[in-house]
This record gives sequence, C-alpha cells and structure tokens, in this order.
Amino acid sequence: MPLRFALPLMLAMSGPVAALELDAMTDAEREAFRAEVRAYLLDNPEVMQEAFAVLQQREQEAQVTTDMEMIATYSDALFNDRYSYVGGNPAGDITIVEFMDYRCGYCKRAFPEIEALIAADTNIRLIVKEFPILGEQSVLASRFAVATLLVAGDDAYKSVHDTLMEFRGDITQASMTRLAEILELDAQAIIAKMDSDEVTNVITQNRQLGQQMQISGTPTFVIEDQLLRGYVPLDAMEQLVAGLRE
Repeated sequence: MPLRFALPLMLAMSGPVAALELDAMTDAEREAFRAEVRAYLLDNPEVMQEAFAVLQQREQEAQVTTDMEMIATYSDALFNDRYSYVGGNPAGDITIVEFMDYRCGYCKRAFPEIEALIAADTNIRLIVKEFPILGEQSVLASRFAVATLLVAGDDAYKSVHDTLMEFRGDITQASMTRLAEILELDAQAIIAKMDSDEVTNVITQNRQLGQQMQISGTPTFVIEDQLLRGYVPLDAMEQLVAGLRE
C-alpha cells in the first residue's frame, strides 16, 4: 500500500481520538509524527498488511449487518410473495431464495448444484425469483416461464425452468413455442399470456425488490438471513445450511 495512504488508514483504525490529537499538534509536531510513522512503517511493512486486513474485516462485517437488515425489511416480499415458484419442501426449515436469469452462465452452473442440494436435503424450501437482467432474450425467457406458471401451474413451470436452465440456443418466441409443444403444454395459451399485465407485474416487482436489496447480478441467493452474491459451490451451500441449523 502506498505510504501516502498509511496515516489516514492508521487514524481510521485507531478512531476519532487519534485524529483529534493530530489536529491539536503544531505543524512541527505533526511533521515529526509523520516522519516517525513513515520510518516505523518502512521498518515494519507487515503492520500495514495487518491493519488493512482488519479494515477489510470490519467492512465485511458491516456489509453482513446491512444485508441482514435488508432481508428483515423485505422479508415478506422475499419469502411470501405468493406469485413466485416454490420448490423443494414448502414446509422446509431452511428457505433459499434465488434471483436468477436464464442467460446467466453462473446461474446455469449453479443449477445442478442447487438441484443436488435439494435432492439430498428434503427439508429445504426453494423460491425462484425471475430476475432477467441480461437483455431481451432473458426477458422473453422469464415471461415464458412466468406465463407457464400462471397458465399451467407449478409442475409445468418446473419443467420449463429446468429446460431453460440447460438451454443453449437463442430464445425466441418460436423456440419457446416449440419448447411448450415438446413439454406437451398449451403453447397457444402460454404465448398469449406472456405479454399480460400479470406477467409484467411479476417481473417488475422482482426488479424493484432487487433494487431495494442492492442486487445487481445473478445468481444472488438469500438463505434465511444471509445474502450471497454470485455463484456458490455446493459444498459451501451445504456448510451454510448446516451452520444455520446449529
């Protein structure tokens, strides 16, 4: 770390009293103090690494606290919105909320691991938040999935969701129509529902919730009172769930 950042960081770590004492010094005393700090840091550069590590830890702890407060504030919208798909065990003791986008590579990477987690642990409740942020194809896919949920119910949505998570081609109305036909769904009814106000409202509310929760990327997971931004490996998910149960 450049030495010009050393003194401000040390004062930040030591609190307002140190800053007030520095302000009370004469110019000569202040220059002498700075010279002593510089000499000490040159002789002991590991001190700055330790101080920076402590500062990072404090920032992380502050972020965790902020995240927990946001989850508590928006808990009803997160866990009880009455329009999102609920999978796994609806009465499970651990709830996982996933904000996802069908065009997101890391969402696709997380998909089989979330499936494995729920298959192995039958006491997890999974809520899927359609959160299309990667362009028009993402929006089209989410509209199709939400329309399927509204027209044909949970099982049909699950089939569509799983297929879209593994889908690698372009998402168009034609490809979605073909997908509905392959899954033996009422393609005409689903396509007709896609542009409805009901579907628009679901996606709009998810986006608003994402903004309120300071979520800007996918996947993002809310696991009880924990907010996890980005892909999380299966073993880390398992450890977190086990820790929440302790």
